[in-house]
Amino acid sequence: MIFGKIEENDIVIKFDVKIQCVNCKKQVPGGMKSSESYFNTDEFNKELKKFQKTYLCGVCRDKKRVNN
Repeated sequence: MIFGKIEENDIVIKFDVKIQCVNCKKQVPGGMKSSESYFNTDEFNKELKKFQKTYLCGVCRDKKRVNN
């Protein structure tokens, strides 16, 4: 999963972070990628925390769409 923007000439950083669905608690498989210039900035950390608090897996996301 790509996190943030990665420009054409940016160095790509691969990292693992614990992300799980806020509804069913399934763990997200695999790691994430970000650009070296964006990784560990204040904006990056804020966005990552928000993402962890609101992430829905594909199954839960689809159920929410169908119910709406």
